[in-house]
Amino acid sequence: MQSENKYLGDDKFKKFLEHYHCPTSLEVVKMKFSGAICSPNLNLRPTDVISSFWEENRAPRLETKEEADLFFKFFMGLWDELFSDIKKNQLELPVYENPENSADFAKVCRARYDQIEYGFVEGFWGGQDNLKLPSYLAELIDSLSQMAEVYATLAQKAEAQTDINNLKKHFSATDTMVEKAIAFLIENSVLPRIESLQRTVH
Repeated sequence: MQSENKYLGDDKFKKFLEHYHCPTSLEVVKMKFSGAICSPNLNLRPTDVISSFWEENRAPRLETKEEADLFFKFFMGLWDELFSDIKKNQLELPVYENPENSADFAKVCRARYDQIEYGFVEGFWGGQDNLKLPSYLAELIDSLSQMAEVYATLAQKAEAQTDINNLKKHFSATDTMVEKAIAFLIENSVLPRIESLQRTVH
């Protein structure tokens, strides 16, 4: 079924997030939506995920029904775009230009940590701590958190040294492992039940 919600594109969506003073980066928004789409928590609503992008009780006040309709339509455009990528098992990590110095590389590493841990993993759990998962799936999510920690470690090492070429190799290898783990999760846990996962804002 073709979605009625069209994604604005990255540049316009970043401006949309800035307009509503959203403290969560677009990259984390994308990964958290992706994790939520993959979540076995079928009670998870897109509106719950959207509200989590702001600190508690700091979500924007939408003054009119028209503003609220547009607000959620824009978010659901991104949600449906990511749903399409997941349905094709073509979800990819955000791409960065090659950082030239250790400070920039450390920022990239920390951003990647946020995307995996506060993005995909947190979105997957969907606010639940006690989801009943098959053992292979629980181990897979745990492994994603462990790989997120690798990025945090790489950031610390980058801040302590100037030669980052070897660290970049570890970063690239970790990206590959993360993408393979997410693709495996989608192939084995998500695609068999994909038609039941399409969610809408009511």
